[in-house]
Amino acid sequence: MRNLQIPLYCFVLICLLTSCKNTRRDRFTLVEGKSPNIIFILTDDQRWDAIGYAGNSIIKTPHTDKLAKEGLFFSNAFVTTPICAASRATLFTGLYERTHDYTFGKPKLDNQYMYESYPYLLKKYGYRTGMVGKFGVAVNEGIDESLFDWEKETSWPYLREIDGNQVHLADINGNYAIDFIKSSKDQPFCLSLSFWSPHADDGAEEQYFWPEYCDSLYNDIEIPLPETSDPAFFEALPEFLKTTMNRERWYWRFDTPEKHQRMVKGYYKMISAIDSVIARIRLTLEQEGISDNTVIILMGDNGYFLGERGYAGKWLMYEQSIRVPLIIYDPRLPATKRGKIYGEMVLNVDVTPTILSLAGVDIPGRFQGKSLTAFYNNRPDEWRTGVFCEHRLENNDLLPKTECYRDNTWKFIRYEDNPELIELYNFRDDVNETRNLAYEPEYSEKVEYYRHLCDSIAATLMAARVENFRDTK
Repeated sequence: MRNLQIPLYCFVLICLLTSCKNTRRDRFTLVEGKSPNIIFILTDDQRWDAIGYAGNSIIKTPHTDKLAKEGLFFSNAFVTTPICAASRATLFTGLYERTHDYTFGKPKLDNQYMYESYPYLLKKYGYRTGMVGKFGVAVNEGIDESLFDWEKETSWPYLREIDGNQVHLADINGNYAIDFIKSSKDQPFCLSLSFWSPHADDGAEEQYFWPEYCDSLYNDIEIPLPETSDPAFFEALPEFLKTTMNRERWYWRFDTPEKHQRMVKGYYKMISAIDSVIARIRLTLEQEGISDNTVIILMGDNGYFLGERGYAGKWLMYEQSIRVPLIIYDPRLPATKRGKIYGEMVLNVDVTPTILSLAGVDIPGRFQGKSLTAFYNNRPDEWRTGVFCEHRLENNDLLPKTECYRDNTWKFIRYEDNPELIELYNFRDDVNETRNLAYEPEYSEKVEYYRHLCDSIAATLMAARVENFRDTK
């Protein structure tokens, strides 16, 4: 009987935690009648600890650190899906992958979701909307024009020759962003600035490219090897986890100590270049006289392995893959309410309602996240105590379909096409996720609890997708 009660309880719980009512109580406006400008900065493959403010003593990100010190820093931010296409679709739509049903190899993202995306709704509300950099989601013809008043999509290569000078893509994106800001200062605007960095150039032997002004960074530093980079750890994995794309790309980047040093430093240099662009953007806001009414949100689209577990890339449910940086800088907040670090679990699915709430725009009832403006008046009385993550790419043996539930103590992981493996880690005692407790008898009830919990959440998200399409008929 207890096993039957758990899924029902979880179903109700998830419905309560993931719903946002279409009501003005979800809005947030500090200055009545004056809408803030919003800049949403999205980086590609930047893991949570790849900024100095998160405790990384090697990487140089002074301007990002300053943004965090002057704003709200979320130390436990996660993506619902650790792959760029699905994660970016979630950021546009406010929905989990299992509901919006978009990732690589899938049909284009359904129009009904894009017509409730944050740029569409802000543009309809009177914002001037702009997009710079990597869009990353396949949409139907004509959708782009309905989302953005001004758009500059870019792509690799990272280094370009412009007017006889070598210019890095991050700086090109920064230049476009500054052009948009200067041309939009007389009305409320929302700029989506989506960097390609620090994603590796997968087709190039060098993998990482950075601007010349980052050349000298990290050259005299020895990058420590991850604790789980010991080959014995990889050898103990089941066979299907030894043959994933994570291992394939490990050979591209980390299979020798020399390569590991070079690649991690290249990754850090690319992030330092983003940091430089952030400084230029903030200076532009000051020069244009709009810095005191411009909110800046920074997030990574997914995490990244730097040799941990014998892996490169993302896609799996370990911490390096699903955990990302998240900063909200709102200069309108009084100083006593800024400079805060929050350890509550927040998600990419929360960013979409946050942007709408900041702009004073009604939040669609189908959204599955919650506005992070709830943290503007210190910690909210109620917040989620765990997160569900999933990876749903179809028909790809190199990227297994997997999902997990992580709370403040436990992480449960399972694989759809390989049910013979389940994982359970006590995250408080085992931060590297090295001791799988799932097969120890004393944890059998806990395994069953999390199995039912994941079943219930997955069913809820799938039911939302079915209901969405029933509503459109």
